[in-house]
Amino acid sequence: QLHLVESGGGLVQPGGSLRLSCAASGFTLDSYAIGWFRQAPGKEREGVSCMSSGGSTKYADSVKGRFTISRDNAKNTVYLQMDSLKPEDTAVYSCAASGRYRLFSLCVPGWYDYWGQGTQVTVSS
Repeated sequence: QLHLVESGGGLVQPGGSLRLSCAASGFTLDSYAIGWFRQAPGKEREGVSCMSSGGSTKYADSVKGRFTISRDNAKNTVYLQMDSLKPEDTAVYSCAASGRYRLFSLCVPGWYDYWGQGTQVTVSS
């Protein structure tokens, strides 16, 4: 079975940093497109950053220059480095994998077949 498990969420002050991890089991991440999505209370799910199997990346305008997606093939893990965090970044963050659209880095939720359980990120003073 394919599983994704996120970790690294928590409470951080504005301007702080967090690194989220997404560990995969049952498949190799570098054969899939991987995406980070977030959902705040009362809001729709939003694509944050996505990476194709070939390594191309996309970022939402709201996080460009602050967030960085990366992949460690040896650890079969994808990361989301989040710097200069703002209160509006508060949300549940989930990682997802797509085999069908592995060549693309667009963050289209319907393209992703496998999802982790999510991790809470709260940015507050």
